[in-house]
Amino acid sequence: MTQIEFHFNAPNKLAYVCRLLRKGVAQGSRLFVVAEIDMVERLDNALWALSPTDFVSHCVGTSNSVMTCYSSVIIGDELQLQPGVSTAVNLRPDVPAFFEQFDRMIEVVTDDPSDRAEARARWKKYTELGYSLIRRDLNLKANG
Repeated sequence: MTQIEFHFNAPNKLAYVCRLLRKGVAQGSRLFVVAEIDMVERLDNALWALSPTDFVSHCVGTSNSVMTCYSSVIIGDELQLQPGVSTAVNLRPDVPAFFEQFDRMIEVVTDDPSDRAEARARWKKYTELGYSLIRRDLNLKANG
């Protein structure tokens, strides 16, 4: 069963996701990020803007199998299982289709009221589907 984690209170969703991806890649993971089109573009640009020592190999979309094969991070507007990718990060406001194909799903939530409301709806949906959820409060981590 997919392990689902909610990372709450990210001060800046885009910056947090970049750090999360950089850390995952440094640990040898390959990740798929699913987001709406505007966020796909913003995340792509943000990853290119990391310092040269923090480069995260990534590609947008899944149509080029060579690119997806050699990229540590795949970013798309629809979640698609790729060889060697077991972790997904959801930046969409809804629960993505086919999330259960991944071993791990990470939901990133800011303190913005609308973002929190969307996260509550996703939390409820996962719970209704029978998943046990892991809550990670980034405020506690920062203060601890």
